[in-house]
Amino acid sequence: MSEQWADRTVAVLGGTGPQGRGLARRFAAAGIRVVLGSRDAGRASDVAATLAESIGGGSAAVTGATNADAAAAGDIVLVAVPWDGHRELLVELAPQLAGKIVVDCVNPLGFDKQGAYALPVEEGSAAQQARAVLPDSIVTAAFHHVSAVLLEDPEVTTVDTDVLVLGDDREATDLVQELASAIPGVRGVYGGRLRNAHQVEALTANLISVNRRYKVHAGLRVTDL
Repeated sequence: MSEQWADRTVAVLGGTGPQGRGLARRFAAAGIRVVLGSRDAGRASDVAATLAESIGGGSAAVTGATNADAAAAGDIVLVAVPWDGHRELLVELAPQLAGKIVVDCVNPLGFDKQGAYALPVEEGSAAQQARAVLPDSIVTAAFHHVSAVLLEDPEVTTVDTDVLVLGDDREATDLVQELASAIPGVRGVYGGRLRNAHQVEALTANLISVNRRYKVHAGLRVTDL
C-alpha cells in the first residue's frame, strides 16, 4: 500500500451489512483507516470493534459512526446500502459528500422464484443515479461482483477476482483501482465511463445464478491484461 493512504480515510456507508463489513475488513487489514457507517451508531461501533479485534493489532483503526458522520469523515466514501434506500440516503448526505470521491457498489436487483434479475433504473444505473443526486461529488462505481462471503471469511487469505472500476475522472478511477488492489488477490481494472455501469451492476444477477447452480462464490477475471 502506498504512502498516500496514510492520510486518507475510507468510509463505508452501510458498513454493517455483509458487503460493507467484508470490504471494511479487507481494507483495514491492508492498513487503511476505515469508518463504518450505519443508521445506528451503536451498532456500527459494535461491528467496528469486533472487526478490529478479529483483524489484530497490525491493522489501521476501524471505527463506527452514523452514515452522516462516516460520510463527513471519509476521503473516499463507499456506498454499500440496499437499493431500496439508495437515493434517499444520498440525497440526505449530499452536503457531507460534496467534493469527495464516492464509490457506488450498489446492484439494483430483484428476486423471484426464477432467481435474481436486474431492475430498471430511471437514470440508467445506481451509479448514474448517485451522480444525478450528488452533483458536487466525484462518483465512481466498483466492487459489484466481490463475494461478501469470501470477504468476511478470515480463512480466505486471497480473493481471486478482478474489480471493474467505472467513472469519468481518471484520477479518481486510478485511486479506486488502487484501493481494490489493496485486497490480496484482487486487481482493480478500469471498466469504462459511468454510463457503462448498468451492465456491470446487472451482471451480478448472472453471477448469483452461477453461484446457485454450482455452489460457489464466483468472481470475474479479465484475460490478456
